[in-house]
Amino acid sequence: MKTARRATVIAVGLSVFAALVFLNNTSLFTPPAGGRPVLLAHRGIAQQFDNRDLQNDTCTASRMLPPTHAYLENTLASMHASFAAGADWVELDVHPTADGHFAVFHDWTLDCRTEGKGVTREHSLAALKHLDVGYGYTADGGKTFPFRGKGVGLMPSLDEVLNAFPARGLVINVKSRDPNEGVQLAAVLARLAPERLGRLIVYGGDEPVAQVRARVHGVRTASRSSLKNCLLRYIAYGWTGLVPAACERSARSH
Repeated sequence: MKTARRATVIAVGLSVFAALVFLNNTSLFTPPAGGRPVLLAHRGIAQQFDNRDLQNDTCTASRMLPPTHAYLENTLASMHASFAAGADWVELDVHPTADGHFAVFHDWTLDCRTEGKGVTREHSLAALKHLDVGYGYTADGGKTFPFRGKGVGLMPSLDEVLNAFPARGLVINVKSRDPNEGVQLAAVLARLAPERLGRLIVYGGDEPVAQVRARVHGVRTASRSSLKNCLLRYIAYGWTGLVPAACERSARSH
């Protein structure tokens, strides 16, 4: 008799626990989100290219599709156009320069999109400012270059972007695994007001992003390791309603 009673108590307890877990996680009582989706403009408004069989070193400017607009990626004009078209966030790529600044440019090297040569970060910002960021774009295998001569001086610095869009959402992509780049970027971001930091996300290599996260409170971050840590912990006990510390200040938190 006692064994049956104990089994009944255990069964009832498990049922109550299951019901509480369900109620804590169900969306049945949550009203629909409504509104429109959040729009992210990748590198601003960019030229499209043939993305078949891409490799890490593929020069995408040399396989551009016939242009349908006049904008070049990662330029102030393309970012202005993105926000004007309804984007909520603009993603941009940064590289530290040899003279202590950050240049906004996608490629690790200059050879594909510009007339310059070598690794982007090994040049000064002043030298990068003289380059034509539209130099290498071609849609016909090099017969014509529709943007050549039109992109001179259009590579912005990170400071210029931050000043141009003081209240807009920006997603900053760190292209390296260099922790010193994170330290340098953190010094730039630490000068910003808290409300400005709330509209920034930094993502990229584990090491530099970890430096930014540790040094700048209020900026959201994302890297492969941080997302993995957040996901594994959320799977383990996120169903309880507790948000793992690893998920705080992530690209999805508010």
